[in-house]
Amino acid sequence: MYCRNCGKEVDDKAVVCINCGVAPSNSNKYCPHCGAPTDAKAEVCIKCGRGLASLSTCERKDWTITLILSILVGEFGIDRFYTGYVGLGILKLLTGGGCGIWWLIDIILIATGKYRDSNGNPLIKK
Repeated sequence: MYCRNCGKEVDDKAVVCINCGVAPSNSNKYCPHCGAPTDAKAEVCIKCGRGLASLSTCERKDWTITLILSILVGEFGIDRFYTGYVGLGILKLLTGGGCGIWWLIDIILIATGKYRDSNGNPLIKK
């Protein structure tokens, strides 16, 4: 994640950027996903294409809950529904978690911290 005020990379759980002292989501000068400069009125980053919704206004999903859902009921797509991927949740439900392969891949992605919610935000560890 990148600070929206100074554009420097910060930890996903950071409350304050150590480079500028501002909360990473309390500005709109830089993309939180790639660190590119952005226009204050822009809806998406022109460099990476991700949405620029403020991280503080989006409900960030919990890593532990997502991992538990994926392990216990991931083959039914419940983990995808929880993180906002409704279409993928339905597809995962209909295919039985991709015959178990998709289910296993999601568990690995979540456990290693590579999984992001439908807004492009990383999962938070509480």
